[in-house]
Amino acid sequence: MSQATVKTESVYQLKVSLTESNPPIWRRIQVPSHITLYKLQRILQIVMGWKNAHLHQFTIAGTAYGQSHPEYGLEMKTERRARLDELITQEGDRFIYEYDLDESWEHQLELEKILAPEAKVHYPRCLDGERASPPEDCGGMRGYQELLEILDNPDDPEYAETVEWLGGEFDPDAFDLEGVNRQLKTIR
Repeated sequence: MSQATVKTESVYQLKVSLTESNPPIWRRIQVPSHITLYKLQRILQIVMGWKNAHLHQFTIAGTAYGQSHPEYGLEMKTERRARLDELITQEGDRFIYEYDLDESWEHQLELEKILAPEAKVHYPRCLDGERASPPEDCGGMRGYQELLEILDNPDDPEYAETVEWLGGEFDPDAFDLEGVNRQLKTIR
């Protein structure tokens, strides 16, 4: 009688960095290695504070994954069946997640560690991070820098309008780790 090989699942620790952000905006997350890119996209939306209101794509080894939109000229491999552990296999591997293809919020993801899952730990989870993600629809990284300059100067003629557009105060240094992890617990 042959003995079946049991594949043990692992946990990927990923560092997510919003490219071109200065000072850096980043998150460190742990996810089951076997998740699909579709589920990873949902996780990234939560940890980065995005609203999932725009098109996105992953680029791994020159191949785009996401949801094709022929009316926009976007042809991609489906993210729904693309498993992370089949595409990214070694510590140090990097790939790109781009959110809002018009404003191009590009995130670099790096596989920092491959770990054994811990007992009684819910995955996905966020371990750490710094700074709030930029508000959506603010004009990409250049628009975000301009927004920060306006918020830094209450005498700026656009200050009141900008605060109103934001719906109140915006703290670019804020990151709510506990709040992010509460939201991640809704993902199974």
